[in-house]
Amino acid sequence: MERMSREQFFVATTGLDREQLRQVLWRAYWRGPAPVRARIETELRPDNGSRRAQDPPAASDPGAVAAQVEDFVALARGGAYLAGDRRVSPKERTRWRFTFRRLIADARQSLQADETAVGVSAMTELIDLACETRDVDYFRSDDPVEAAGLVVSEEVAMLWARARAASGFPAFAQLAATQLIRWESPYGWTRRGGGRTAHKERLLADVVAGMLPALDAWLTFAANYLDALDALDDAHTGSVPAWRSADRARGDRSASLARWHHLLLDRLIDTEGDVLLDRVASHPALGGPELAFFQAQLAHRRADTDLARQLLRDALRTQPGNRTFLALAHEIREPPPSNGASS
Repeated sequence: MERMSREQFFVATTGLDREQLRQVLWRAYWRGPAPVRARIETELRPDNGSRRAQDPPAASDPGAVAAQVEDFVALARGGAYLAGDRRVSPKERTRWRFTFRRLIADARQSLQADETAVGVSAMTELIDLACETRDVDYFRSDDPVEAAGLVVSEEVAMLWARARAASGFPAFAQLAATQLIRWESPYGWTRRGGGRTAHKERLLADVVAGMLPALDAWLTFAANYLDALDALDDAHTGSVPAWRSADRARGDRSASLARWHHLLLDRLIDTEGDVLLDRVASHPALGGPELAFFQAQLAHRRADTDLARQLLRDALRTQPGNRTFLALAHEIREPPPSNGASS
């Protein structure tokens, strides 16, 4: 049996109280092999880990955590970690990644407190900041997310699992649908899409899918997703930088959410969710070749091959070498563009 990933483990243990977690640990200790017992005994020693003793203690007050996160994010966005701003010492400017990691740990702890909303807000601010660092220089680092060792999808999975446990599925669906649009990134959150951190990432679409156990949940989440798209006041809302054109923003958004749209199509086709798929296919906040491809897939699944071919031709004009597009072209016997080449 394969081990659970970190986010799967956090989802599985969400909702367990202190006593239940102690019982789980006791069973692992009592029934486990000698190396496991030795490791647990080491972790339980009061003097365990001089390295840990040197780290700043995690803030126990969610309100204090929220204030620290707010200050850190405001200073970063204000350029204080780049220039000679007296609010941030030269030493702190070089240690920003340790501060970032500490605040992430504090936000995790706050998520488990009674005032979950404070933890949700703090973690949301930190993830927003991490996403922004792909395009904006807030710190003296070539790749801030990689430097901080922040696995964004793990933090998002924990955030969503705790929000669902604390507030219920409807509130979770409303929150996560909006954040999915804002945060999803098909190549991870590092600037180059590579490195040790990026290899640990998962698409947020897959994180969401693992939290939707039945068709009713898919329908509810899809409806909230469309409401979140409706709420975008212009094409630049979300994680897309404001300097991009409206058409580029819609195309980028569709490309980022392509995996999510594919999952929606698989789960909702030929169900009462068909009307939701039509809304996705025609939504004004989406665009570009990925939307045309989604429309072609939808037509193909509905056995309208002529329309699927027409829509696929539109997608292939822009991306003639896209392997996913070409696979569908082969399936429906649509000749690829004469200048197309595999990429």
